[in-house]
Amino acid sequence: MPVLRLAVCCLIALAAAVPESLAQSAATVDVHSYAEPEAARVRHVDLDLAVDFARRRLSGAATLSYEAAPDARDIVLDVKDLLLVGVFDAAGNPLPAALGPADPVKGRALRIGLPAARGPIVVRYATLPEAGALQWLTPEMTAGGRRPFLFTQGQAILTRTWLPTQDSPGIRQTYTARIVAPPGLRAVMSAASLTPEGEAVAGGRAYRFRMDQPIPPYLFALAVGDLAFAEIGPRTGVYAEPSVLGKAAWELADMEKMLSTAEALFGPYRWERYDVLVLPPSFPFGGMENPRLTFATPTILAGDRSLVSLIAHELAHSWSGNLVTNAAWGDIWLNEGFTTYFENRIMEALYGEPYAAMLRNLNRQDLLDYFAEEGADAPDTRLVIDLEGRDPDEGLSEVPYNKGSAFLRAVELAAGRPAFDAWLRGYFDRYAFQPMTTGKFVEDLEARLIRGDEALAARIDMDAWLYAPGLPPNAPEETSARFEQVEAQAAAFRAGAPARRLAVAGWSTHEWLRFLRSLPPEMTPAQLADLDAAFGFTGAGNSEIRFAWLRHAVRNRYTPAWASLEQFLTGQGRRKFVLPLYEDLMATSWGRDRARRIYARARPGYHPLAIGSIDPVVGAPPEP
Repeated sequence: MPVLRLAVCCLIALAAAVPESLAQSAATVDVHSYAEPEAARVRHVDLDLAVDFARRRLSGAATLSYEAAPDARDIVLDVKDLLLVGVFDAAGNPLPAALGPADPVKGRALRIGLPAARGPIVVRYATLPEAGALQWLTPEMTAGGRRPFLFTQGQAILTRTWLPTQDSPGIRQTYTARIVAPPGLRAVMSAASLTPEGEAVAGGRAYRFRMDQPIPPYLFALAVGDLAFAEIGPRTGVYAEPSVLGKAAWELADMEKMLSTAEALFGPYRWERYDVLVLPPSFPFGGMENPRLTFATPTILAGDRSLVSLIAHELAHSWSGNLVTNAAWGDIWLNEGFTTYFENRIMEALYGEPYAAMLRNLNRQDLLDYFAEEGADAPDTRLVIDLEGRDPDEGLSEVPYNKGSAFLRAVELAAGRPAFDAWLRGYFDRYAFQPMTTGKFVEDLEARLIRGDEALAARIDMDAWLYAPGLPPNAPEETSARFEQVEAQAAAFRAGAPARRLAVAGWSTHEWLRFLRSLPPEMTPAQLADLDAAFGFTGAGNSEIRFAWLRHAVRNRYTPAWASLEQFLTGQGRRKFVLPLYEDLMATSWGRDRARRIYARARPGYHPLAIGSIDPVVGAPPEP
């Protein structure tokens, strides 16, 4: 069969009767998927892929299992930019397959005729070098500098660029995989490892994996590189390049304690293990909550365990997001708002209420800054947003995280923590391994927490939170006594006190961030030099502090920070850090050429998701 360029999917039919799940699936429409799950729904994916760094491709087969209605004739998959070799039944006979028109965001629908015997569908395919979910790193782009590295990033709808399936968060699937990695490299996945050391095969070593719990496709994840492992606790550990492993294991020493704390709050951990993979610096996010194996940026390795709240956030996703998942991307707040709230509760249990209050205060400030920039009445300041015709990545703003978390905090304060905790723990139990919609959430909250209490309903005011823009009047203020002390020191500096005389002993990262945010936007070179001499901001090892300082440096053209700025922008690709700094540079007449020069050097090491955000700001460098 000739090779066709497309995105593809594969399935296996398991049921002769219409399962209840098929009948219910029509209730939720995912505008970012072509799938027709009420007719035929993917249940399992079996991958057999070889990793080719020279060609920058994965190649092999995906065998899909499915459930189908008795009268279903075909199954529809989401595909984007795959090389399709062929679609076959279990006996190797070709199956009819047709591609729909291409959409720049969604890719294409692939409609495959179901086998008469409702047996497995086998799709043979290869990825393209530019697949949006894959980043191929040269040895020079890794910490060790000796071997290449590959990692995937499927959220929100990029999984369809590296494996064929129904790529919707509401269509949960189990999977198995056999990954053949080149010699000297190790494969890890968001699944149980069946062969941790691999098996010798032609072309390298084969690694086998199994994920028995059904997960949304965006959580399928693979990494291949020079990786070593360190155990943290009975259920926790860290993967990283050998040169990073010791530092990572020390930094994340509280993982087992975090896991036990989370379970005590909201119920059992249902994924057996919780490991973290510390990726090379080009990873575009702080973390990605792939089940069993969080992918994390090395920018959290501050050397003082001060940035581990990110791990608490990704761990919390094991309940909100991975266990109970938004059915469509317009309801992303159900993932991120719940998780940000849960993260704060974990940090409170571990480090105390004053520490958690600082985090809530910073989150509120981030949200208000976003409202000031976008406009508090902007449509996307609602929790439930309309993403039809848009890339779902546009929904990942401060709103689902921090307005969502503030909403749940408001519910907690209105109902009382004991009642709210009982409801939330039951919520995770009732809807474990299921998709969730805002409508179903509202029904459950009304039936099991509010229970006809009109006064409580009025105090919560769900409609104002969910469907109205901006921040409702009942949003918690989130004051912090420790931040009041920080504000006093910032005020003293603004009034002329030398930086070295400020009372800063024992400050946490969060207090330093509050201090930096409290400084005036315009400062003299002498003020900046005074702060830098006293506190060493330009050379800070803490990425959050360094980022906040570099924004001041750019806005005030503080030239002693230029070398640090360039190293920061070329040494890591976390979008949270690099995009605002490029925006700051491009907002000045003198910084534009500097931004373009740095970006031309840094761009080859950035993930496609970061490039997609920065290109419109800086402009794509000319082809060499």
